[in-house]
Amino acid sequence: MTLMLFRLFGAALGAVFLLPAAVTRIELVDRSDVPGYAYERIVARAHFAVDPRSASNRIIRDIDYGPKNAGGLVEFSADLFVLKPRQPAEGNGTILFEVSNRGRKGLVNMFQMGQSVYDPKEAGDFGDGFLMRRGFTLVWLGWQADVAQEAGLMRLFAPAAKRAGDPITGIVRSQWIPEVREKEHNLGDRAHIPYAVRAGTEEGLKLTVRDGYAAAARVIGREKWKLARVVSGEVVPDRGVVYYTDGFEPGKIYELVYESQDPVIAGLGPAGVRDIISFLKYENAGTVLLGGQGRYLKRAIGIGSSQSGRFLRTFLYFGFNKDEKGRKVFDGVWAHVAGGGRGSFNHRFAQPSRDGHPYTNLLYPTDIFPFSDLAQMDEESGLREGLLTRAVEDGVAPKIFYTNSSYEYWGRAASLIHTSLDGKQDMGLGADSRAYLLSGTQHGPGAFPPPKTVTAHAANANDYRYAMRALLVAMQEWLKDGVAPPESQIPLVANGTLTAHTALRFPRLRGVNVPRRIQQAWRADYGPEFRSHGIVTNDPPKLGKAYATLVPQVDGDGNEVAGIRLPEIQVPLATYTGWNLRAAHIGAPEEMYSMVGSFFPFAASKTGAAANSDSRRSIEERYPNKQAYLDKIGAAARQLVKDRYVLAEDLFALEQRASKQWDALTAK
Repeated sequence: MTLMLFRLFGAALGAVFLLPAAVTRIELVDRSDVPGYAYERIVARAHFAVDPRSASNRIIRDIDYGPKNAGGLVEFSADLFVLKPRQPAEGNGTILFEVSNRGRKGLVNMFQMGQSVYDPKEAGDFGDGFLMRRGFTLVWLGWQADVAQEAGLMRLFAPAAKRAGDPITGIVRSQWIPEVREKEHNLGDRAHIPYAVRAGTEEGLKLTVRDGYAAAARVIGREKWKLARVVSGEVVPDRGVVYYTDGFEPGKIYELVYESQDPVIAGLGPAGVRDIISFLKYENAGTVLLGGQGRYLKRAIGIGSSQSGRFLRTFLYFGFNKDEKGRKVFDGVWAHVAGGGRGSFNHRFAQPSRDGHPYTNLLYPTDIFPFSDLAQMDEESGLREGLLTRAVEDGVAPKIFYTNSSYEYWGRAASLIHTSLDGKQDMGLGADSRAYLLSGTQHGPGAFPPPKTVTAHAANANDYRYAMRALLVAMQEWLKDGVAPPESQIPLVANGTLTAHTALRFPRLRGVNVPRRIQQAWRADYGPEFRSHGIVTNDPPKLGKAYATLVPQVDGDGNEVAGIRLPEIQVPLATYTGWNLRAAHIGAPEEMYSMVGSFFPFAASKTGAAANSDSRRSIEERYPNKQAYLDKIGAAARQLVKDRYVLAEDLFALEQRASKQWDALTAK
């Protein structure tokens, strides 16, 4: 049923009001109490209509080709999910909006130490309630139209761009690198909905394969593959899947460039995010949300991890942080593990799930200039721009956190957010930006013992969520009370803590090789209309010179010397890296494995270290006993609390982690 927002959030059931701005109506799907907390869970569908003639909507690529209603507006809708205080006056006045990563919800896992679930509603789904104990209003909105067809994922329902008479066509590149031998592969990224090959263009297609990153492409004979999939044992036609009779081999790079039609207007995703936040903040929604008790939603933080962190960088770059009335949308933006990237969120035939790593999704428009807050001149291309150029000009620049794991420096070109393009000097951040390296970490929080992965070495076990919780408190205090957050903690060219990966002083470890190749960002030419109109005509792109990408320098143990160094790094029992290599059985074992770091425990004894040709001191040489080790852990943790990089409430958990690791790594 269709309900006005008044009814959705608890006002009189008979109330009927027209909704202002771009949010036209809300449809309630489900509503329930959150077990154990004075919170409500609301599942709904938000409907929007945007005016393509408005200057604020001209930034949406292909908006002129969207179908118009009688009023000349382009309509779309999106899934909406809210966790809100039952008594909003008891909230903290802040919307914490998570940009869903591929349709998922990650806040509970990241900040509440719980499990990631698509539809949190049971008592065990909310972890330790960290966010709800602090009174945040949690909001999610679907922004991606091609997410996998799985129940509970947040989805955007956007129209395709169509030209009167003829369909809009264009090229699409599908690339995949299997980890197991398989006979069919989806043309979309992972399990995402692909753009189908345009009917009538099948016969001219060329499927290619490369043995490695720098290897030449070979054309696979057309008689060996077809656009099809296996259904109940039979091969049936499907223009979104490639079937290969010989089977795709692990570690090889396969590509198909083809023509498709009817591109989704992907830029309606960031427009919907802009409009739902603006609506909640400004258009009487605070009063509505509280059933007439007054406006309590005073500010909004946008947070996104990985893909959705890149979304927020793109959101700022294009100017979406200014709403249709010229007002600031997000007061705070937190781009987590996004590295130097943006992404495919606002151009024709965009594939939003495509990212960019050393050996995954190669050469998609992700790591593209500009990278830094402040404008830089790219002498090679003649372009001068900064990530925040538009936001500053419009007077809507938010306060910003950039947090990156060690992996982003190796695999996501993170150094470019704070260095010159040639890597020779440090660049300042925006006046209201902070950047933090989570030292000795991988893309996602680590776990101990490390889970089994398809990597050459054990995965990184460092859990950085304790720092994330403290930084969220700092962001809230910055926005609400004007208390400046902790200073940036990043590696620098000036003091040698940021270096070329070939100059890394990694210790000698038997059977361990530092990656020879890291992620590079290229001056990539996707065609003459890509930057101006979002139209790709060169795919793969034509490449110019690479930008310089650097990595954090390490100490004699192989642990990074800059960044927020959690107790496990300051008082180590192991080496924690942001890189790992692919296991031999998945192919390309000399290449980095995407998003996973490594965990190399110290030998328990001096003799054990010598036997393994390990140049690092053993555990027994570092600490006389467990209590001495835990005393050092406690001292490091308390200093982090003093410096506001860890919360006092998490001290016990950090000490328990350390105790568990000592027992496991010193067991005889």
